[in-house]
Amino acid sequence: MAFGALDRTGDRPPYRQIADHLRAAIERGELQPGDKLPSEAALIRHYHVARMTARQAVQELRGEGRVVSEQGRGVFVRQPLPVRRLASERFARRHREAGLAAFSAEAAKSGFTPSVDQIEVSRALPPPEVRTRLRLPEESFVVVRSRRYLADGRPVETAVSYIPADIADGTRIAELDTGPGGIYAQLEEMGDALDRFTEEVSARMPTAAERRWLDLSPGTPVIILVRTAFDVSGRPVEVCDTVKSAAAYVLEYDFPAG
Repeated sequence: MAFGALDRTGDRPPYRQIADHLRAAIERGELQPGDKLPSEAALIRHYHVARMTARQAVQELRGEGRVVSEQGRGVFVRQPLPVRRLASERFARRHREAGLAAFSAEAAKSGFTPSVDQIEVSRALPPPEVRTRLRLPEESFVVVRSRRYLADGRPVETAVSYIPADIADGTRIAELDTGPGGIYAQLEEMGDALDRFTEEVSARMPTAAERRWLDLSPGTPVIILVRTAFDVSGRPVEVCDTVKSAAAYVLEYDFPAG
């Protein structure tokens, strides 16, 4: 890459100017995903700055989630891992009929290898906000399914589903392996045909636990998506609370103009 020059007369600190140059090189494609950033020593020599200044410049990019450090190897431009999530497509019945859960359908379209781990299933009283979404009376139990999704072996999302116990008890939904097509295929096999979904999307910085679960670099936010599934009678049959790595997802929505 071509190094820029510092403006010693301006108000912008040198480390931010160096970060600007590196960021611009990434955006222009001079530094590609997987490329190694210039070393601290190279930045020091070119810009005639202290080691701390060079380190702060790299930390600026690390905080933005643009680069990642690898122990003993250096700092590299982050590899993009966009999971393209088309909301109007991912829950199509034809995917369930083909035995594909939504994440597997996205993998087939986006070209990554999907996997799921840390699966846990329990029976519990739901949090109040979930109980409200499911329109359940107090003291009503739900089956809780939590899991983590990985794309090409990298964690990208955690999800917790809450299904009313009167629906899920005694079915494969209450087992670790729900079978082909996931929860929604099982609901429809039991005669609970799905009609529509609602989703609420927000964003925030992750908790310490979420950083560990999703292996997030400092400065990487998460997308919070809460989905409610309704059957043809209008009854809510599932609430799914997901936490997604913002660096891994592109959320796409397709809806009519009228």
